[in-house]
Amino acid sequence: MEEKEREKEKLGKALMKVALGFQVAEVTEEFAEVDGQLKLTKRKKTKKDVPPDLKAMQLLLAEQGLESDFSKMTDEELQAEKERLLYDLKISIQNEESAGQVCVESKKTQRKPRAKPRKKVVKKK
Repeated sequence: MEEKEREKEKLGKALMKVALGFQVAEVTEEFAEVDGQLKLTKRKKTKKDVPPDLKAMQLLLAEQGLESDFSKMTDEELQAEKERLLYDLKISIQNEESAGQVCVESKKTQRKPRAKPRKKVVKKK
């Protein structure tokens, strides 16, 4: 029973991560044959943003029994509820991280809060 509970908890954390969105750091390496040996010629590090997934959010809401309440809401109410739920999920993840219950993965991943992009103002003379 303990193993099933741990698996369920891992799936729940993965689902929450997908529902919130996350950032993945990837390393691409190119090798070339030099003097009969393979040598590293290029290393490229990139960060990719994976956006929040609405289907994952729906699954989480259905799991909590909240799904049917949203069918009568307006678009504005749904948007406000989405923002509230995202904030609650981020707070719960931060609490887990501060408690030392962070899931270690094979790929380097970082959760960063999504910030609104700033507009650059260029003054022309």
